[in-house]
Amino acid sequence: MFPYRRISGKRPALLPILAVAFALVGPAADAQAKDAAAGCEAANGISMLASPVAPWKGAPLRVVFSSEQPLTAEFSLVGPDGAVAIASRERHGGPPYFWFAEIAAPAAGTWHAKLARDAGDGDCATITKEITVGRAASAPIRATGKSVWPVRAQWNRMTENLYSAWIEKLFDAPIEQELSWPALHEVLRDKSRNFLFNHLGLGEDDKKLILQPDCADLPYFLRAYFAFKVGLPFGYSKCSRGGGGKAPRCPQWFNIQREESSLTATSQKDGQGGAGSILAVFGATGAESAPAKASSRPQGLVPGFGYYLRTTVANAVHSGSGRTAAADDNTDYYPVPLKAETLRPGTIYADPYGHVLVLVKRIAQTNDSAGVFLAVDGQPDGTVARKRFWRGNFLFAQNPSLGSPGFKRFRPIVADANGSLRRLVNAEISKDPQYADFSLEQSTLGVEDFYDHMDDVMSPDALDPMRAMKETITALEEQIKTRVTSVENGRKYQNGGGAEVAIPAGSAIFETTGAWEDYSTPSRDLRLLIAIDVVRSFPDRVARRADRYAMPKDKTPAEVKAELEGTLAAELAARKFSYPRSDGSTWTLAMKDVVDRAAELEMAYNVNDCVELRWGAPEKSDEAATCKRRAPSAQRTKMAAEYRTWFHERRRPARGE
Repeated sequence: MFPYRRISGKRPALLPILAVAFALVGPAADAQAKDAAAGCEAANGISMLASPVAPWKGAPLRVVFSSEQPLTAEFSLVGPDGAVAIASRERHGGPPYFWFAEIAAPAAGTWHAKLARDAGDGDCATITKEITVGRAASAPIRATGKSVWPVRAQWNRMTENLYSAWIEKLFDAPIEQELSWPALHEVLRDKSRNFLFNHLGLGEDDKKLILQPDCADLPYFLRAYFAFKVGLPFGYSKCSRGGGGKAPRCPQWFNIQREESSLTATSQKDGQGGAGSILAVFGATGAESAPAKASSRPQGLVPGFGYYLRTTVANAVHSGSGRTAAADDNTDYYPVPLKAETLRPGTIYADPYGHVLVLVKRIAQTNDSAGVFLAVDGQPDGTVARKRFWRGNFLFAQNPSLGSPGFKRFRPIVADANGSLRRLVNAEISKDPQYADFSLEQSTLGVEDFYDHMDDVMSPDALDPMRAMKETITALEEQIKTRVTSVENGRKYQNGGGAEVAIPAGSAIFETTGAWEDYSTPSRDLRLLIAIDVVRSFPDRVARRADRYAMPKDKTPAEVKAELEGTLAAELAARKFSYPRSDGSTWTLAMKDVVDRAAELEMAYNVNDCVELRWGAPEKSDEAATCKRRAPSAQRTKMAAEYRTWFHERRRPARGE
């Protein structure tokens, strides 16, 4: 369906289906059969990845088939002896769709990966790929002097689908399971999740890989990691943060063939970004992360990649990179339409106030549950957690000075005729059949229209109002439990002898680095307050959009609203969680306590306060009895007199306010 790319106005040419990059082995018996197989793959947007890049009997063999279409099929791996080693009908994703299999100790010889469709036509009924498993490890891929890593493949629909499949599997789990890791490298080290683990055969994921990206870094780290393993182009922009009523602009672009020099490689971290010093990759320490000349990049493929990621990329990108104007061509991301087909794993969400999330999974609506989009984000303390799309996590606003928020994808990077890398502009993306998903739709939507539209995308059919409200309560519950970890990190900082943290001036409380950003929670608490408002107002929302819900025939919207309000009160009282107090003892609260303490939570983000105050514990209560630490009175006065208005009004201040 998407086999062609046009570059520099030249005539399209049929691309090899990942032949070089993915160890897809062997020409077909004759050209006619080869053309027929390629036609079947192209018609269904099918591609395959075999890992490692040079399979051999001493390493697990992992194989992924991806498809643009929701095929009903059986995926099997047939060994050199002709026996079926593994077969599965389990299809993941949507879209793209994918099948996965792993052989822990593959025999040497020729394996056949087969995707047999239930309703295939003729030669397209079964698609077969050969994979040669060697008796010994092959010579590894080497670094070159012309690029951070060698480019062996192209970004197109096939590689994008495999990227989405990799992202989804990396963060996959049942929706009811809470997923959180102290750092990204904890996810990448999990061989059951990361099907690119040691893909290059260099032991690259065994070499003390340490990755702690913040939210702005996370999508770049994921994209760079996949590109590094598969041999795809990668680049990033140096952007402003916006201001003066204008969105961020990105006047400079660098890539793995055109590296940034020490004259420009300075840290640009903002409030959603931690300092570059918290990053260490492949055994490097934070003390080594000062900007340096490209020539200072260590020799060797793996050390060079680590240095590039932690020093160059981490110090360059920030949340402004995602908030560029929707129509701007000179950006790393471009906006997409709000459709299930375009909101794929790997798509980012840039909110107007500086937070960035990465979509990892779409769960389709069923008779029993609403549709859901799941995403992950990074936090300044290194935590990576999964959360669902809803108004409490994904903020939206239209303000030119904040830039263009919303869902966006990485802009494709291609090689021109002379081999130089460049990014496709919006007009090219719109016309390119590999993508064709550039859209200014989101920039035309008001706040309520945006969330209404997303409700329709996630759940095209009418929702049961009671079930929908309970799912919204569950989303708030997840957000509260995530805050438990954030506040606990602050308690550990205090108990570990952490020094008193200075409070930033004005809007910088949301945009800084260091201990304040790592352990205080102003941005997260602002989102929590908004989430509380969403849950409180849900019955009103149902009454406002009665046509969106499957309303009982014998009840009026007012009656349904009253019933929802009663259930809401009961659910908030029944759902409980616990947090460690200052002395380590556990205290249990109901969600109702958090909702009722919304006013107190407007002043609960300061790491210098004890955890009891950060959960809004009443003065002189049993809960607050273990509190032994208060923020300095000058800080509390500043919070009350100058900053509290922002939280009370549920708005992020403009820079400099």
